[in-house]
Formats: sequence, structure tokens, C-alpha cells
Amino acid sequence: MMEPVLTIVVPCYNEEEVLTETINQLDQFVEQLISEHLVSKRTRILLVDDGSKDRTWEIIYKTGLRNEHVRGLKLSRNVGHQNALLAGLFAAKDTSDCVVSIDADLQDEIEVIREFILKYNEGNEIVYGVRKRRDSDTFFKRTTAQGFYKLMKKMGVDLVYNHADFRLMSKRAVTELEGYKEVNLFLRGIVPLLGFKSDIVYYDRKERQAGETKYPLKKMLAFAFDGITSFSISPIRFVLFIGFVSFFLSLLFGIYFILLKALGETQTGWTSLITSIWLIGGLQLIAIGLIGEYVGKIYKESKHRPKFIIDIDTFSMPIPRHHLIRGYEEEDHYESPHR
Repeated sequence: MMEPVLTIVVPCYNEEEVLTETINQLDQFVEQLISEHLVSKRTRILLVDDGSKDRTWEIIYKTGLRNEHVRGLKLSRNVGHQNALLAGLFAAKDTSDCVVSIDADLQDEIEVIREFILKYNEGNEIVYGVRKRRDSDTFFKRTTAQGFYKLMKKMGVDLVYNHADFRLMSKRAVTELEGYKEVNLFLRGIVPLLGFKSDIVYYDRKERQAGETKYPLKKMLAFAFDGITSFSISPIRFVLFIGFVSFFLSLLFGIYFILLKALGETQTGWTSLITSIWLIGGLQLIAIGLIGEYVGKIYKESKHRPKFIIDIDTFSMPIPRHHLIRGYEEEDHYESPHR
């Protein structure tokens, strides 16, 4: 089996305090993988500078001049972690067999990448790094993160529980990812949609060595909101549901108020006023909800997501005799289509 060309993509934003150590650890690890014949000698570390305001790019550039494994990609401005990650994935795709994404603080255990490669060699197109536990998080962060995953699950979004952006993707998976043209691309939800053969590797997340987290509460909330609005129109449908409930309650209360009026227990004009307020309020919420349904459909169409992805094409690519489709049985000498 040929050794795959691996590129490790590392988004960086104001990481000068940890970047030198990060590069050293990744470089030593890449040398180990090469010596073990797990990856090709053409394996690279691609550091993406997301418009940093400190010496991040200077460190990347100077290290790249003297280290053949290190390459840099500088963005014109700060576009956010997810977009910086995409820039690295798409840049690495054409010269790599597989790509691993990892944060610059190395809280994710780099030794896990070895297991990623082994899973990839078994035929997996995507390998997710999943945290075993969240003991290192504060109570607030742990509770809100778990609540977010549960909420997304209830809304029908297929997220990998306790997975962030530490993953391996094959060249073919990244190529298909490029087909998703939406502006606010929520990677944690999009990648499972690709539908390729995947696996999970569990690991323990470490404490940050230096510097500050790039995801304070404000950004975490914005990230969660983007995830919800990128994958579900449930909030719109909830408004529609409340509208119908208000409408039917207004009918029930209308009957109740009429009975009170008949018994002479209300002031003149009070019954008609209250009934009309409830009725009109319910109708307005129904109207907003119905308009929201159409806006939601336009919203989904505007994303231009691919309707399907072909995994194996036996129609245009004849399979030699005795070779069966990958995923069921295959001869030892049958080469997986993503090689």
C-alpha cells in the first residue's frame, strides 16, 4: 500500500505565544509518521494565518524558510475560524491524499493522528476525533455544550457528539465539501452530511498551554446560533405553532367571555376587546409563520447544497471480475476508490 500524502491544517489567530512549540511538536510527530512509513515524505503542515495582529505570520514565514514540512497561508483579513479552516482544507486538497484539521493550541492530542491514519488505511473517508469526557471544562461550558448537542439532535441535525473540528478527511471528502456553497458553513453539521464511510477515535483533551481561548462566551453563542439557523427552520415553525395555539385559545376564550357577558359579569366592551386582541394576535402569528415557511424554503434553496453525492459508480467505471463493492467484501488486492 502506498503511503498517503498527509497535510495537517492548523488555523491560527494571534497564536505567537504557543505557535513555535506547536510547530516543533507537529514537526517531530510528522517525522515519526514518516519513519514508521505511515505517511509519505511529502507530508506537510499548513498553517493558516487568519488575519493575526501579532507575530503569528512572521513565525510561520520564517519557519517555512528553513523547514521543508512547514507551509503557510496568509488570509487578507480575519474571516473566522471556520472559514480559515476551509481555506486550508481547499488549498491542501490538490496535493494531499488526506487532510487533518487541528487547532493551534494543541489541546487536541496529536498522537491521535496516528490512529486517524490507520482508520483511513482501513478505507474510512472521514475520521472524527471525539472527546471521552469534558472534565477540563468549566461547569457552565460543559452544561451549555451538552445542551447544544441535545438541542441540535432534537432539531434533526446529525452532529457527532463531543466532536469539534479535530478530524481527518480524504481528498474526495474535501472535494465534495467544496460543493456546499453556503456562506455560513457550519462544518460540524455539514461533514456528516457527506455520507462517506467514517469512524471515531476517542481521546482526552488537554489544558491550553498558553494564550487565551479564541472562543469566549460571545463567540460561542454566535457559533451556536449559526449552527441552529444553518440547519433548521424549527424556530420559524415554532412561531407558526404558537400562532395556531393562540388562535384556538382565542376561540375558546371568546366562548368563555360570551358566557360571562350573558351572565352579566363583565363590563361593556370588555368581551369584544379581549376576544379581538387574542384573535388578531393569533392570526398575526399564523401569518408570520406561514411567510416564514416560504422564506425558510427560499433560504434552503439559496444554499445550493448538492442533492446527492455518488460514493461508488459501477455504471461508468467497470469493476474487474471477482471485485465486489467496497463496504461489503473485497479482494486484498482491490484498491479503494479514494486512493
